[in-house]
Parts: sequence; C-alpha cells; structure tokens
Amino acid sequence: MRFGKLGPLLGLAAVTLVVGGTASASSARSSIIPISDAQLKAEFTTVGGLSGGAAPEPASVRTIPHWFGTTTNPDDGITYGYNMVGADPSTCSGSSCDVTVQADITPIIVRVGGMTFDPTASIGGGNSIVQGVLASPQFATNDYGSTTAATEPSCGTNTALCAGPGGTLSQGDAGVPLQLEDATMRAQFDQTGSSSYHLRLEPHVLPAVTIDVPQNHGTLLQSGRGVIAGDVDISWWAAQIKNLETKADPTHLPIYLTDNVMLYEGVPTNCCVIGFHGTIPVGLGYGSGNSNGAAKLQTFAWASWITPGFYARPNGGTYWALQDIHALSHEIAEWGDDPFVNNFVEPWQTPTAPQYGCTNILETGDPVVGIGFSMGTNTTDQTPNPWTSPTNPTPSVSYDGTYHPEDEVFLPWFMRLGENGTVNDVSEPVQSDPANTDHGRYTFLGDLNPFAGFRQPATGC
Repeated sequence: MRFGKLGPLLGLAAVTLVVGGTASASSARSSIIPISDAQLKAEFTTVGGLSGGAAPEPASVRTIPHWFGTTTNPDDGITYGYNMVGADPSTCSGSSCDVTVQADITPIIVRVGGMTFDPTASIGGGNSIVQGVLASPQFATNDYGSTTAATEPSCGTNTALCAGPGGTLSQGDAGVPLQLEDATMRAQFDQTGSSSYHLRLEPHVLPAVTIDVPQNHGTLLQSGRGVIAGDVDISWWAAQIKNLETKADPTHLPIYLTDNVMLYEGVPTNCCVIGFHGTIPVGLGYGSGNSNGAAKLQTFAWASWITPGFYARPNGGTYWALQDIHALSHEIAEWGDDPFVNNFVEPWQTPTAPQYGCTNILETGDPVVGIGFSMGTNTTDQTPNPWTSPTNPTPSVSYDGTYHPEDEVFLPWFMRLGENGTVNDVSEPVQSDPANTDHGRYTFLGDLNPFAGFRQPATGC
C-alpha cells in the first residue's frame, strides 16, 4: 500500500487529549497552504495487524464475531486463508447467519492551524457531521436494487471519475431495506433476496474527544475550489488513535470520526490519507503480557467526512464520488473483509489505483478509490464551494443531495475465480446475466463499474 503499515509509527508521539465539550478557535489562523488538484491525492492505509497470514483465531480471544475460510486460487494454485466479519455464509443457517456488531462512534474535534473541525457542530443551522453519518447508508437502510448515478471514466477533456448514469445495482436485493455493509456482504456471497444472511452495524455515539494538533504536526490546506481542510502528520495522528484504543471494547467496532481532516507523510503537500483501519492485539500470544485468559484483538477504523468540493469538481466533474462518506464506506468494507489486516492474496495491481503499486493484501477498497455511486438523501454539509477555481471566483456546487459510497472489490477478484476453467459462482450475478450463478460480479457495482479490469479477475504484477 502507498504508506505501508503504520505499526512502527504508533509509539512515536506524546498524546494530548481534552475530553468532551465543544471547541472554538484557539489561536489566530495559520498560513493556509494552497494545494493544486495535481498534488491532491486520496489514499488509505492500515495500522498494526497480525503477523503472518490469516489463520483461525483461538475461541478464547475477545474480538468481533468472525469466520475463517479458504479459497484455492486457480492462477497460482495456492490455497489462501482469510478471516472475515460476521457468519460463514457457506455453513451458517437461520438466525445464526444474522450478525450485529456494535459500532462505537467517537467524534473527534480537531483544532489545527487556528481552525476547529468539529463533527458535532451544526452546519449552517442544519445537521452536524455526526447526524449526517447516522442518517447515511452506512447506518440507515436503503433499497440497493438500483442507484441514480455511478462513476464514469471521464466527462470531457482532462477529467476523470465523473458522475455517470445509474441503473440496476444489486438486483437480488431490490425492495429489501439494508445498511450499506450488509448489502455489500450479501452481494459478495450471493446471499440476497430472502436470505437470512446479514452483517448489521448498531451505532452508538460516544462523548466527543478534542485533539489539539501542535504547530509542527499540522497545518491547513486549501483545495482548488477554496475548501479548507485540516492537514495532520500521519505518524502523530496514528499515535492519538492508539491512545484512544486503550478504552475500546474488542467485541465492538470503534469508529473515530473527523470532519475534513486529512493526513500527510513528510511534508504537508504530500497529502492526503483520508482513512485507515487496523488491529491492535493485546494479551498472551499476541506479544504483550499475561492475558489471564482474556487476550484481546481490537479492531478499529478512523475515517474523515469529506467536504464536497475538497476533491469533487463542480457539477459531477472529476472525483465526483470523493465526498461525504466515501472514506468511511471504504474503511468499514475493508474492516469487514480483512478485520485483522493479515488476509494475504496473490499480488495484484490496477491502473485505477497506481498509488498502491503491487500489493498482496485483501483490501477491498484500494483498487476502486474514487469510484462510487449515489445512495440515499443527503441533507448534511450541502454548501457551495467558495469558488470554482483559483482563477474563477464564482461560487460552485459539488454536492448533489445524495451520499457517495465507494464501490468495493469482492473476494473472487482477488482469488482469480474465473481463470483456468473455473467460474465465479461466489458472488451475486452481474446485472446483464442475472440468472447465471456462474457469472458472478467482481465488485459491488458489477456492470456499473466502467473499467474492464473489474469485469474479470485481478491481474498480477
């Protein structure tokens, strides 16, 4: 992955936290660094994780509900193991297939560069970011039978990943109200329609935490549409999340939520990481102390709400889907498919995500960063951009009244099912061949994903 694992970085910085309350600007605003669209990146990484490949975890370990499976890759002949959250779709039955995980959402108020980024504050008298996330497809239910819009490769000269027409999405679940991760997992294992298979998230909002970022670890960035973001050193930020993790319940999913706060590596314009997920093992057999029979395997995710216009160009232009819950949907989907950050696969690469190079991790969102679709009604943070471009001061609009989840790549893509005489009979059939159970899709969008590399198994490197 672009930044690799951040495990070695977690102990590098001291932590200063102020718990609860609302925040205001603590000092005069620092100089704001303009970042050009050519410099602006959207990246993700992982933190911690177990060493070695995936294996069944001991029953005594306290962690989220999960299952262990194996698949033989017909390309390299290797049988790969993996842990995933929820119940095993190939062996569960009835109510045992229906799993709910409590998601503990900690809003983080970030004070950096003389500005405060507060996900609990009302925006223009309307919803807060926290309220917007709770109302989003991540936790509210929607009908995934169709979508009104999905990413298309371009929309004119020097454009990429624009808003395109929608259509049929998960045809097997048409008319079934589902959360986003539930719909994704059901499609991944062709457990749609009347199936009792579910992976649900039960959100609980915890008291907000305030983090003051020292001047030498953070600054402000301004995008080409005038939208300002907090910009924080990635290793320093990872240490803050590790400190918060000591209070988490290993059987829950802690989600640390920020508002338009990005991470950089080295220099502020080497930006931006907008989310990460990871695992911190604690206890006997996991490298720290005597667990007394209570070893813990703590999973977690941090993601930032993305203000429309920081990435997304006006009127459905370039990086249209890189707004609101795009980062959060990425991290929760990857948590579901690789909770302990040790599901290794045959190395893959894709031209849609050159920032990750050649990697061997089953990270379902990395190949499709910026590729997404519309779902639900979004009334949060629907505010115009300060301008259209640095040379055009006219305010512009990048929002469209919907949420923009990311597409997600499915297990059969990584496992090369469909090569060497095999078929992809694992996931929901593609929209163009809905009755053929041997013609499974390789991403949640299926035929709506416009890139040929996701109509077939992964390519090697």
